[in-house]
Amino acid sequence: MAEEKYDLITRRLQEVLGGDLIKAILAEGRTPKCYWGTAPTGRPHIGYFVPLTKMADFLRAGVELTILFADVHAFLDNLKAPLELVAHRTEYYEKIILAVFTSLGIPTSRLRVVKGSSYQLSKEYNLDNYKLCTLVTEHDAKKAGAEVVKQVESPLLSGLLYPGLQALDEQYLDCDFQFGGVDQRKIFTFAELYLPRLGYRKRAHLMNAMVPGLGGGKMSSSDPNSKIDFLDPPEVVRRKIKGAFCEEGNTAENGVLSFVEAVLIPISQLRLERAQGKTGADADEGAGATGDQTPFALEGAPDGTVFSVFRKEEYGGTLHYSTFDALKEDFAAKKVHPKDLKTAVADAIVRLLDPIRKAFEQDEEWQKIEKLAYPDPNAKPEKKKKVKVYHPPPPGKGKNAKPAEAAAAMEEGAHSVAEAAKQQEGSS
Repeated sequence: MAEEKYDLITRRLQEVLGGDLIKAILAEGRTPKCYWGTAPTGRPHIGYFVPLTKMADFLRAGVELTILFADVHAFLDNLKAPLELVAHRTEYYEKIILAVFTSLGIPTSRLRVVKGSSYQLSKEYNLDNYKLCTLVTEHDAKKAGAEVVKQVESPLLSGLLYPGLQALDEQYLDCDFQFGGVDQRKIFTFAELYLPRLGYRKRAHLMNAMVPGLGGGKMSSSDPNSKIDFLDPPEVVRRKIKGAFCEEGNTAENGVLSFVEAVLIPISQLRLERAQGKTGADADEGAGATGDQTPFALEGAPDGTVFSVFRKEEYGGTLHYSTFDALKEDFAAKKVHPKDLKTAVADAIVRLLDPIRKAFEQDEEWQKIEKLAYPDPNAKPEKKKKVKVYHPPPPGKGKNAKPAEAAAAMEEGAHSVAEAAKQQEGSS
């Protein structure tokens, strides 16, 4: 049983550091605790499907899972956003990531959601940070954040603090292992080195592969042409996939093919296993799921198909695949044309994003948060209408003013009438 849980926890990962620590916890019959964190900076993209889908395996293995929205980290990362903007983006991230979980059939009730600022501003945390600063060299701090923190010629001190804070999070979130992309590896090894020097135990680290961008390289929130947003409409998805790099026969640097391997096939396998009742400790998986929960297989596909590519009969008919390796071999042999692959991938992504986009369209609060978190940079500021304020003219001025002599005469006459009235009252 312990071995099965470990295999489930570590399957489809690129690298595992400290796997023996997890095995020991499982062998003792204890529940492993994991944390996954994300800094709310740029808009989340579909590359997030990789870690979020993997979390279904953690829950199936009975892992206690914490989701950290690292708002303080987002602020420190070369001031990508001021604190007020980070607060809105944190709300946006929480909305969209929980919507993604629901669309995947992963029960959000089993997740612990934490904001970094809820504990990272405490006396104890900051004292540990100061202690860490007395141990860490500038070289080690800069090296640890090289793949994550934006590198500039004159780095700010805030970027050098980033790796240390992420290491401390492991202690303050009470986790047994931290999960992240392989781009976090240097921060993970940094944590393994320095946490024990503070008297804290060493944690394990699990890493998923990074999804290549549509034009090659890393899929990045800062490059709109390299990624697809969770809220992109179907026509935008199809346009971006159409323009993606997908050279015939090239399997080495192919973002479209890589997305099938990293996202679409794992989700299909997740759904097939759920249909077979293979959800392990997560009995609630699939309850309340939104959107189409069937694998990315077309009509007539044999059992076990995880991905189909439609082709007209004159070109050999539709292809069905039960493994990624089989698809990769056919693409390398030029049996699958890039246009057909792109069409199949675009159709699958549109299906994936449909329930997320609908959830956004039905949530007015989320729509308001989105505008505050990511204001349109091209929007023209609203012109404020000038409010006319009435200032009364001085005495004797203005269009209704009477000549001074006439005004004085009227005032004297009014006084005489008042005196006569008083005398008449006294005589009576």
